[in-house]
Amino acid sequence: MKFLLKPVLALAVLAMTATGAKAQDTLRISLKEAIQIALSENPTVKVADQEIQLKKEANREVIWGLLPEVSLVGSFNHTIEKQSFAMMGQVMRVGTLNNASGGVTASLPVFVPALYQSMKLTKTDVQLALEKARSSRLDMVNQVTKAFYQLLLAQDSYEVLKKSYKQSEDNYNIVVAKFEQGKVSEYDKISADVQMRSLKPTVVSAGNGVNLAMLQLKVLMGMESNIPVAVVGNLKDYEMAMFSRQAQPQPENIVGGNTTLRQLDLNYDMLQRNLKMKYTNFMPTLAFSFQYMYTSMSENWRIFHYKWNPYSTVGLSLSIPLFKGGNFSQVKQAKLQLKQMDLTRINTERQLKMQAQSYLNNMSASTEQVVSNKEAVLQAEKGRTIAEKRYEVGRGTILELNSSEVALTQAQLTYNQSIYDYLVAKADLDLVMGVEDMIQTEENK
Repeated sequence: MKFLLKPVLALAVLAMTATGAKAQDTLRISLKEAIQIALSENPTVKVADQEIQLKKEANREVIWGLLPEVSLVGSFNHTIEKQSFAMMGQVMRVGTLNNASGGVTASLPVFVPALYQSMKLTKTDVQLALEKARSSRLDMVNQVTKAFYQLLLAQDSYEVLKKSYKQSEDNYNIVVAKFEQGKVSEYDKISADVQMRSLKPTVVSAGNGVNLAMLQLKVLMGMESNIPVAVVGNLKDYEMAMFSRQAQPQPENIVGGNTTLRQLDLNYDMLQRNLKMKYTNFMPTLAFSFQYMYTSMSENWRIFHYKWNPYSTVGLSLSIPLFKGGNFSQVKQAKLQLKQMDLTRINTERQLKMQAQSYLNNMSASTEQVVSNKEAVLQAEKGRTIAEKRYEVGRGTILELNSSEVALTQAQLTYNQSIYDYLVAKADLDLVMGVEDMIQTEENK
């Protein structure tokens, strides 16, 4: 027997080890960890980060415009017909058969107002790209948060329905036993059977809902669907946080950190810079130029025997615009765009404040519903217990027992739904307010 026990024990240990390894392969994540994974792996966030780099490179391109531009130039001209002119009754021809030149030219902007304004404009554009990336991260946090809560709701609802199905199955077995003993009618047996079977499709549907919610969360986190993932906690864990959050005072400017308003402000700054650029069309420009050239003129094609003569020049070029009708129209257009942006911001701020107040109202209502629904669950549990006792002693009916079970299941589902509604409203409120606690946590890692 001892020789037989050793292989059995070894196999048991191997099985336990394999089971433990399999359990460890499942990634268990909290909400904070899910957000951190999404912010680092989701392609949408990566694209926003790349956009920042593009804007920075565009800013560097404008800065390079302040440096001198150096070029190596060369030209070769062959005269087909020489120029001629008449003098004192004779026709004289001037010029040579071949003209060649080559050298280095350089130009440096000395005073170019449009370039300076363009530099400021691109800096603001970089800030706008940064804010758009922040907006992308805030939106990702919002989506992941709601997907995480959706998964918790699906799991909690699935557990409630499984317990309800298990309870209806137990009731059915009890009724069948009593029916076989002749203590209850066939109607009770049929009612218990119908109650049990009617719950089965709902349980299966709830299980599919859990899988779908999990897939949605994985997509947002940028993970493959075949990676086993499990979320930590349930909706009930957030119950106490709801009341502490409601007790906190709200900021005076509740939408002060909203990313949409910040982007509108940056766009307004860019329009102001654009207006200043339009004004530069009325300003003079000054540039410095230098060239060092070699020239040669010859009447033959022996290029390598040409005699090259060097010369060099430096100079300043000044351009003063006197009149261009289109410049006045461009200035008026820029001013109208500023007025439009100002009105757009006012309207957007009003709408955002209305949304924020709506979310606050939903959170307040959900908090009251949680208190009421929690009490409803306790009463429903008590009612089911009473119905079970009444049915056991023959004082109650199968309809009372089924009704009490349905009432308990509905109360538990409603309780979970009220917590979920609060959490979703809070997530949307954080998005409107521009709360970026999770983003800062990830960037400081």
